[in-house]
Amino acid sequence: MADKQQSGMMFNALTAGSKIVGNITADSDFRVDGLIEGDLNCSGKVVIGESGRIKGTVVCGNAEILGFMEGKITCHQQLSLRASGKISGDVHTKTLIVEPGAIFNGTCAMGNQPATTEKKN
Repeated sequence: MADKQQSGMMFNALTAGSKIVGNITADSDFRVDGLIEGDLNCSGKVVIGESGRIKGTVVCGNAEILGFMEGKITCHQQLSLRASGKISGDVHTKTLIVEPGAIFNGTCAMGNQPATTEKKN
């Protein structure tokens, strides 16, 4: 569902009480206040609101997490984990901001190179 922000830019939103099971691709920003079980590929910014939950894999330009993320998240630029946010899983990002009170259980790789799951011998 597309809405207009005050700035006139388009974004997508999944409202509280809504659930999507499956994969999503978005060319513009995406706000999640409901539940996604699956993968989200977004070229813009992903915001997981306080009531939002994602269980799966997220690939995005930027992310702001106020709710819950379980799985793997790759941000090409900046990931902000707010005080109310929780991540359980793997993170790869260029820049990571974690506010006091946030919970992060998992691994984090930072830098410009894409994350890899291959083990070196």
